[in-house]
Amino acid sequence: PLPASLPRETRVIRPEEECCPACGGELRILGNYVSEQLELISSAFKVIETQRPQLACCRCDHIVQAPEPSKSIARSYAGAGLLAHIVTRKYADHLPLYRQSEIYRRQGVELSRATLRRWTGAVAELLEPLYGVLRQYVLMPGKVHADDIPVLVRDPGSGKPRSARLWVYVRDDRNAGSQMPPAVWFAYSPDRKGIHPQNHLAGYSGVLQASAYGGYLALYESGRITEAACMAHARRKIHDVHAKAPTDITTEALQRIGELYAIEAEVRGCSAEQRLAARKARAAPQMQSLYDWIQTQMKTLSRQPDTAKAFAYLLKQWDALNVYCGNGWVEIDNNIAESALRDVAAGRKKWLFAGSDSGGEHAAVLYTLIGTCRLNNVEPEKWLRYVIEHIQDWPANRVRDLLPWKVDLTETSFR
Repeated sequence: PLPASLPRETRVIRPEEECCPACGGELRILGNYVSEQLELISSAFKVIETQRPQLACCRCDHIVQAPEPSKSIARSYAGAGLLAHIVTRKYADHLPLYRQSEIYRRQGVELSRATLRRWTGAVAELLEPLYGVLRQYVLMPGKVHADDIPVLVRDPGSGKPRSARLWVYVRDDRNAGSQMPPAVWFAYSPDRKGIHPQNHLAGYSGVLQASAYGGYLALYESGRITEAACMAHARRKIHDVHAKAPTDITTEALQRIGELYAIEAEVRGCSAEQRLAARKARAAPQMQSLYDWIQTQMKTLSRQPDTAKAFAYLLKQWDALNVYCGNGWVEIDNNIAESALRDVAAGRKKWLFAGSDSGGEHAAVLYTLIGTCRLNNVEPEKWLRYVIEHIQDWPANRVRDLLPWKVDLTETSFR
């Protein structure tokens, strides 16, 4: 069945006959056959003309006029709906600005790529207050997932693309039964130096679930942040060896790790206390058995260096891999952060590179907002339109009320 939330247009097709064609008798309603067809209404441009009459007093010539409504972007004719559409098409649907420009031209409106780029940056700057609020929310004490991905940025000097970085931090405890809304926060940096995540997490305390990237190591020295590793990374290294040359050893290793994941599947969505109890009773003994078994295999793996290397990686991360067995909030892997990067990975294949460092910073803002919408099953274009339309006049001390999970879009209608 088609969603009940969709608007419906009812068409009634009545028989041409007004009386029975067989005997001429009066016709009565016997039943009603209903069928549904899903149709798409194409987007179309329209111009909203705002008129503000000037009125003068007939006695004293005092002039009155309604104030000009706030504009989403100063000195711009772009409406909130158009801006939300442009941003969503690029950062959620991965449609580059030059392609959008071509589509709008076919619809009879000339919007250059430079204009679209300028508007996109202006939207990112307009929504920076929400970006800051989401940073505070994601990096509250507790547990956060982190990862990073390379992005190409045009060098201002040579004009050639160079490798920069987008870092992602995710708060999502739904697997442990939490009712707190999930959220994501992206940060841009011109390189991959460890100082960047160290600055991002300067005020954070709790568990950091991340890859084995060396730039994170300084964060663990004070004990303020606990390292939790990713079993998916360790498994992937074994799986890569197995895919090239499967052996009984790699087969058993993957089977043992699979049993750990089976336990996680059973307790997904349970409370942190229930997950911890199940892990202590079942996962912790299996982890110890896996450790002992790998140590035994390492003694005979001199002729299989690739397998030994994969096992050595797992053993090096062993303490951090075991953190989840003693904390019901921690996950067995870092797939939550890796999933948050899929939009960036898909998008960079289409738009290839950011135009500048400021473009990378704008991308971080917009990926943050759209990623958080998606985590909360909020339609990003509709939410963006509402926020762009209202944030100029919104009280600064109530900006949290514009977060994706707080705005009620069910009753919202647009012109």
